[in-house]
Amino acid sequence: MISELVSTGEKPCVVALHCSLGSGRQWQKLARELGPFYQVIAPDIAGYGDNRGWLELPITLAEEIAALGDGIDQATGPVHLVGHSYGGAIAFRMATSSPFAGRVRSLTLIEPILPTLLDIDDADRSGFARLSSHISADLGGRRNLQAIGKFLTFWNGSGPTQELSSEARLHMVNYIEKIPFDFIAAFDEPDVATAAASIRVPTLLLSGGQSPRLTQRIVERLATTIAGAQTRSVLTAGHMLPITHANVVNHEIVAHITRADDLADIAERLGLASRPGRIGGSQSRELRVSQK
Repeated sequence: MISELVSTGEKPCVVALHCSLGSGRQWQKLARELGPFYQVIAPDIAGYGDNRGWLELPITLAEEIAALGDGIDQATGPVHLVGHSYGGAIAFRMATSSPFAGRVRSLTLIEPILPTLLDIDDADRSGFARLSSHISADLGGRRNLQAIGKFLTFWNGSGPTQELSSEARLHMVNYIEKIPFDFIAAFDEPDVATAAASIRVPTLLLSGGQSPRLTQRIVERLATTIAGAQTRSVLTAGHMLPITHANVVNHEIVAHITRADDLADIAERLGLASRPGRIGGSQSRELRVSQK
């Protein structure tokens, strides 16, 4: 069963996909920021939240989309896709190779986990593969706390170390065994560069200045591959920027979605509705903020 965050509205549907170890509730503030006129669907990805009843967990991004099932089948008409981290990888797949691809009006990716976008001998990609192997070995040996420690150390990037509350640590213990499946799916995705080059909808790429090199470089590569992509870097943020810097990130997402809808309305009035929209040329901007 999926207990996703759903709000109803008259404007196109926003499908928001959370990070590993998270749930659809991650997007509550975004739903409020979008307001009552947008329909927001934020399902729990397989293995997380209330979507844990799978005998065989997905091991590809395509299977992850299929596992969302009824959670995203409620979306009708044009769709705005938003994804963070592993959810960003799933959103990327939805936008490039799924039944939803032709309905996507805009795409927002927040540090999507797409390691195969980097060369196979790339040091950051190799380091991420080793992390996957070490975490899987720890979990196989029932060393769950050690696996969580490695996971947190990597995703902390260059940011200051923060002590987890006992509640947060218990939450991670309950869901950490899905992580190897997420790694497998991320490394299974082929031809990411080719798929990225095919994107023809307004695309926003967000990253944190204190995030791991891996995800910052993935965003940089996507920015040079997706035509017309807009990039925003929140200098004081790390990988969890949709949560730690929600006000700034959500403002950018809402502005991006609004521009995409305006573009679609103009195209429809001009009789160009069948053509995919873009927002000008590629632009990059650093956001010098400190948002707690």
